Amino acid sequence: MDKNYKKEGKYSYYEAGEGTPIVILHGLMGGLSNFDGVAQYFPNKGYKVVIPDLPIYTQSILKTNVKSFAKYVKDFITFKGFDKVILLGNSLGGHIALYHTKLYPEKVAGLVITGSSGLYESAMGDSYPRRGDYEYIKKKAEDVFYDPKIATPELIDEVYATANDRIKLIKTLTIAKSAIRHNMAKDLPKMTVETCIIWGKNDSVTPPNVAEEFDKLLPNSTLYWIDKCGHAAMMEHPDEFNQILEKWLTEQKL
Repeated sequence: MDKNYKKEGKYSYYEAGEGTPIVILHGLMGGLSNFDGVAQYFPNKGYKVVIPDLPIYTQSILKTNVKSFAKYVKDFITFKGFDKVILLGNSLGGHIALYHTKLYPEKVAGLVITGSSGLYESAMGDSYPRRGDYEYIKKKAEDVFYDPKIATPELIDEVYATANDRIKLIKTLTIAKSAIRHNMAKDLPKMTVETCIIWGKNDSVTPPNVAEEFDKLLPNSTLYWIDKCGHAAMMEHPDEFNQILEKWLTEQKL
């Protein structure tokens, strides 16, 4: 990913390919590498894949909320000079994508959410990692996936470091509260953008009924399931995720 990683002004982001921009929003504990599969596949299919580093832990506490992150994404899209984008978000990134679409529908040609928060209140912060307890954090990280081996030692170490950083811990809890406050249930029926919902059948963070609720409330949505899959479908089943997404983009002529 390194050679495609750029820093311009206040923005750091990955960019590859030419064509319709797919702007990808990572989750709370998710880095850009979570989307390796998407980032390698779609630049060869006529899309420009762009993954900004979201300022989850770098903004002031007053700007550590879903609405401010959505505005940050809008400013980034404007900075890049994109007219309309396809927004793809996982977990908190899905919530930010939804909120951005609510505020700036004219910027969004299509929306893709996977394991998204925004409806289900304990999607984050129900039992945030206890500081200093490595085994507990390892178990929590493994529970995100259907196959616990996806939670590599590097990933667990990263989550552990975040949980033991006092400022990051405070900001994580602030974001969790913000996610609950910015519940999207009343907004979704008014959001007419074509939406692709890709969900792990075994997601224990945002269970399958959350996906069904999103599908019910969004007027123009299509729901796809991936079997033997947890909260991060694009990491656990990258090939299947890409095939579903490509099929949907083709059908929507995006």
